[in-house]
Amino acid sequence: MTNSEAVLRPRRSVLYMPGANERALEKAKGLQTDALILDLEDAVAPDAKDDARARVCAAAQSGEYGDREITIRINGLGTAWHDADLAAVVAAKPDAIVVPKVNSADEVRTLDAAITSAGGGPEIALWAMIETPEAIRNVNEIATASTRLKVLVMGTNDLVAELHAVHVPGRAPILTALSLSVLAARDAGIEILDGVYNDVKNSDGFEAECLQGRQFGFDGKTLIHPSQLEPANRLFAPSPAEVEHAQAVIVAFDEATAEGKGVATVNGKLIENLHVADAHRILAVAKAAGITA
Repeated sequence: MTNSEAVLRPRRSVLYMPGANERALEKAKGLQTDALILDLEDAVAPDAKDDARARVCAAAQSGEYGDREITIRINGLGTAWHDADLAAVVAAKPDAIVVPKVNSADEVRTLDAAITSAGGGPEIALWAMIETPEAIRNVNEIATASTRLKVLVMGTNDLVAELHAVHVPGRAPILTALSLSVLAARDAGIEILDGVYNDVKNSDGFEAECLQGRQFGFDGKTLIHPSQLEPANRLFAPSPAEVEHAQAVIVAFDEATAEGKGVATVNGKLIENLHVADAHRILAVAKAAGITA
């Protein structure tokens, strides 16, 4: 088993849950989501921040969410609630702390140092939200700024707003930003999550955007409604046919190598090292998600 396989967690579906809503936090315990973002930022009114913070930290410490990856989105650097959020959340020891509007490598390093100063060990990951033009310009440096940073999260709603653009099917106004962010994540060896889809009643539009996101190379999608879970889990996972093909690629390449052959083929197509590496990645993702051929 490679190191990447050993640490891989599926993040096909990552659902935002409002930290001020106790009923929603309870409901999340039974949802088929790979990860949760318990939200203290946009989903919480200013006068409810303190109560939400206590509620979310208690939820993260409860141990009642099974194997789901538990993350908490705090309020951003420079806000009135950031310092209190960070101190309380570090003490709660979630799997990761999600920070909105991270715009530079210096901010990543500041956050890393603050988590460490608050007593957070390396087991608490940092997820940085990429949602401004400044962040897109700096995304390569952001992605490589700290070993604590494990995931980039696209904040597409804020990005569209800051660009004075329009939400349209196909997302033409932000395709460049999406591509640059995926390139940065892959170059840094970290994961990246696609932004939310707002029209929860448009299932066809949501599935089309999931498919687009997967084709771009995103590892999964952030979600705002439980109805989006099943399509995201299905569309961001390898299909049984893809798993079967990956297994065939590895077997063919191993057999060719053992026989001293320089070339292997599957279904008449040449197999090279890059195909074998991708086959191992597909099988690792499938295993993490509990999918078999």
